[in-house]
Amino acid sequence: MKLLLYSHYFAPSIGGVETIVKSLARGLADLRAENGAREFEVTVVTQTPREDFNDSALPFQVVRRPGFWQLSRLVRGTDVVHLAGPALAPLALGLLLRKPVVIEHHGFQVICPTGQLLIESRGEPCPGHFMAGRRTECWHCDPALGWFGSRKLWTLTFVRRFLSKRVAANIMPTNWLGGQLGLPRAAAIHHGLVKIARQERTEQPPSRVPVIAFQGRLVSTKGARILLDAAKILCEQGREFELLVIGDGPERANLGALAGQPPLFGRVRFAGRLAPVELEAELARASVVVVPSLGGEVFGLVVAENMQRGIPVIASDLGSFVEVMGGAGVTFRTGDAPSLAQKLSSLLKSPSRMEDLRILARKRAERAFPGSQMFSEHRSLYRELCNRES
Repeated sequence: MKLLLYSHYFAPSIGGVETIVKSLARGLADLRAENGAREFEVTVVTQTPREDFNDSALPFQVVRRPGFWQLSRLVRGTDVVHLAGPALAPLALGLLLRKPVVIEHHGFQVICPTGQLLIESRGEPCPGHFMAGRRTECWHCDPALGWFGSRKLWTLTFVRRFLSKRVAANIMPTNWLGGQLGLPRAAAIHHGLVKIARQERTEQPPSRVPVIAFQGRLVSTKGARILLDAAKILCEQGREFELLVIGDGPERANLGALAGQPPLFGRVRFAGRLAPVELEAELARASVVVVPSLGGEVFGLVVAENMQRGIPVIASDLGSFVEVMGGAGVTFRTGDAPSLAQKLSSLLKSPSRMEDLRILARKRAERAFPGSQMFSEHRSLYRELCNRES
């Protein structure tokens, strides 16, 4: 079967979508029939430039930044078109050429013009203005877009929703997202985790200063500032800790300025982007990982991956995080720094609770999110769609 997997972002870009797309493409390309032949001929199409990334090391073809006619030929020559999000050009082409089109939703682009379900101007979760009929509220969500930009995204939301209702299948990484988007022919397929070469955690003395870790892009939606505000409260309570911030992004300078002021001065370390081996070494020291996202989360790969590592996770109470953790983690009120500080303080004071969470989290991740299940469920869906077309 020929599969075209379209993702606007792909390696060497770093992010959750890129990670899942590469994992899915590799897993499907490695599937073999009984006679040893590949079950899928996978082609990944992306708008991300190659830079110094070695595409030839991958077990599938990568086509970067194709023109319209090249994209048309690729869509025409495939059996199934899989889109990582409702990208309009390949979506329209797939429908016009009567191909089975599958959209795997990695955001909220069909119910929110910015795709984040977040009021950018206030840094608050959006109550769903667009779907509730209060659509002009979306014009004022992100002032940085300007008059034209906000109206353009607003208009495209109608188009994306209209086209998404006409595809062969809409894949949701969580059941919660399916309820939010309200699209027909929806199938919930959880993201699968690649086995992490986990560095064994060493027994730490009780006197060791606990390490609170943040891992993610330093953008407003990821809520790192909420964590810094909670850390200030812990300082005022006299708690000892080290705050480790892993990642980079446009908020780095602002966060660094806040961390350089009392009472946080000397307690926060910015590690930047880390290679996989360095990342595992740093996280092996973490007492807890905090995921304080304000919006834009449809699954929570950082949550699931750190559960797989056996690290206790405290996350904002977004619906996707609650579903992924399944009771094997701790939640706090989204955007509420005092709530986060209280949950952190309570957990750090209870070594037995932390040990219980390590065990529960690892079991939950390994049982609920195996990569093999993600590959198998996608394969079954593609086969069903092709059989339906024939």
